[in-house]
Amino acid sequence: MKYKFITIGEIMLRLTPPDYEKIRTATSFEARYGGSEANVALSLANLGVAASFFTVVPGNSLGKSAVRMLRSNDVNCDSVVYSTEEETPTHRLGTYYLETGYGIRPSKVVYDRKHSAFSEYDFSKTDVKKLLEGYTWLHLSGITPALGKSCSELILTCLKTAKENGMTVSFDGNFRSTLWSWEEARDFCTLCLPYVDVLFGIEPYHIWKNEEDHTAGDVKDGVPFQPDREQQEKVFKAFVERYPNIKCIARHVRFAHSCSENSLMAYLWLNGKIYESKRLTFHILDRVGGGDAFVSGIIYALMNEYTPEDIVNFGVAASAVKHTIHGDGNITDDVSLIRHVMEMNFDIKR
Repeated sequence: MKYKFITIGEIMLRLTPPDYEKIRTATSFEARYGGSEANVALSLANLGVAASFFTVVPGNSLGKSAVRMLRSNDVNCDSVVYSTEEETPTHRLGTYYLETGYGIRPSKVVYDRKHSAFSEYDFSKTDVKKLLEGYTWLHLSGITPALGKSCSELILTCLKTAKENGMTVSFDGNFRSTLWSWEEARDFCTLCLPYVDVLFGIEPYHIWKNEEDHTAGDVKDGVPFQPDREQQEKVFKAFVERYPNIKCIARHVRFAHSCSENSLMAYLWLNGKIYESKRLTFHILDRVGGGDAFVSGIIYALMNEYTPEDIVNFGVAASAVKHTIHGDGNITDDVSLIRHVMEMNFDIKR
């Protein structure tokens, strides 16, 4: 494969009570590791892509365990920083607790990631040119810049350097209300758009109807969470007219029948046309990381030059498969399995 992929972000410890138990009554927790960018790297590596991950973890057993998990999934972690207590005084790995929902009871997440090693690290000493040297694809998300000033400066530097190096850049807005406000997210993520080739999702960004008069509102105002094809096409066109550097936009649309059963479909903008996927309905074992699996599915299909129809359907199928797997990452290493789901072929594979 001609692509060499790298992504940058924070990896966290995930603690989950077993058997759909609630956090406040749990007496044991299952430990796993995850994070949006790490999930994408892991998913792509399992599909055979040369994928690398850059992060900072405390130089202790927890940090080493998180990196060990990534390495066991064929993710290249040679650039990972194992920080000292002098570099990251609180010296901790970010943590989150997942209470898995069932039926009508939704899942719940409790974050404990403040003052993590990644957020405390001074990235001004990072040689970004050296970090990105030799890579052809950079993937970033809106989570990392929300973690602090040093992190946001790193992301902008990476975007500018990647463009100078002629890399393909993908970006997933990934808004997290626990990290920053909606307006803060829109202001920063909009700054990223001039450097992006492949965009995931349509928020959080400013696409003003009138750049001179913001009171006229945003193009996306009034567009429902589950838009029809015509509504989605209007938004996609507004993005590429404002930012002609964007070659591809993909977004998935979720239909929640219950907390245990969802449907997914997606829209794709590529080569000036909009494409719509099939709708897949499935039962949920673990929803976390479903969006990251969609992102990695689209990236994999683009790298392998699938047809536009297959690209959008492969992304949805990859996400649907992830919902049937415990943990944050899509560990599926069988492309044919995803393609069978994409084609709605659910027979036993012998």
